[in-house]
Amino acid sequence: MTSPNHADVEAAHTRIRPWIRHTPVLAPAERAGGITPSVLFKLEVTQRTGSFKARGAFNAMLAAPVPAAGVVTASGGNHGAAVADAALRLGHSATIFVPETAPQVKVDRLLRCNATVHRVGRVYADAYSAAVEHQRQTGARFLHAYDDPLVVAGQGTVAAEFLAQATATDGFGGLDSVLVAVGGGGLLGGVLAALAPHGVRVVAVESSGAPTLARALAAGRPVEVDVHGIAADSLGARRIGDHGFALAQAHLHANLLVEDDDIRAAQRWLWQEIRLIAEPGGAAALAALTSGRYQAAPGERVGVILCGSNTDPAAAI
Repeated sequence: MTSPNHADVEAAHTRIRPWIRHTPVLAPAERAGGITPSVLFKLEVTQRTGSFKARGAFNAMLAAPVPAAGVVTASGGNHGAAVADAALRLGHSATIFVPETAPQVKVDRLLRCNATVHRVGRVYADAYSAAVEHQRQTGARFLHAYDDPLVVAGQGTVAAEFLAQATATDGFGGLDSVLVAVGGGGLLGGVLAALAPHGVRVVAVESSGAPTLARALAAGRPVEVDVHGIAADSLGARRIGDHGFALAQAHLHANLLVEDDDIRAAQRWLWQEIRLIAEPGGAAALAALTSGRYQAAPGERVGVILCGSNTDPAAAI
């Protein structure tokens, strides 16, 4: 299936606007830890269910019919929570498959949205296989966490919204570059589709423990990788999605890797400087700045998407 483009993102933005939060932006007041006043944060940490994933879930369910059997996915994390919440609000049933190792706190969040939760296997791949089998047997709509074009287009609405806000923000008037965290590539693909016609450079930031994009770019195709590290719960896809990879090949400006210590430092910076909590994946893009791995040019207008907040606050500060 064709990867989403700018028109798909714009259509998704119109479609989901009544159902999601128009999240705010914030410019740091002073220079600190590699952050200058020419940096603008997009606070997607305040989105429904705590991450950008709400955008893709709503778009997928609003853009195409949902059968009587409802929707099904495999995810005990941000995608699962977003699917369960969107299904509840739109009047659909949701079945979520999670590994047996999924934390009970995450399972409880799914249950609060009236989702049917199945614990299957020890790893995500087991839950994914069970979800696909459920779809085959019941006819439910399967919503891939990061490689469904409607999901990807929905995720791209964060960038469309961000660019409009930056253009209207005093002292910015637009964006030159945007830093975005990468796991399976759904957010990255959507951001690339949204921003490519505007000439905004997109810089992908990966945890060194989950370099799915870096390995794919080196190989010239998506490949399986072993994943580990503190961001693996949200950026721990073992393979970059086909749509995200295709869009990266066409439009990506640069790809950077950050270490666990860089991510922890970025999480602490967010709390100490502006009293925001971000999960490791949510702070990964910022880590490229605070670690110095991304060096902004003088006067460069840099946008950073803080994409998720679902973590134990004690672990983030």
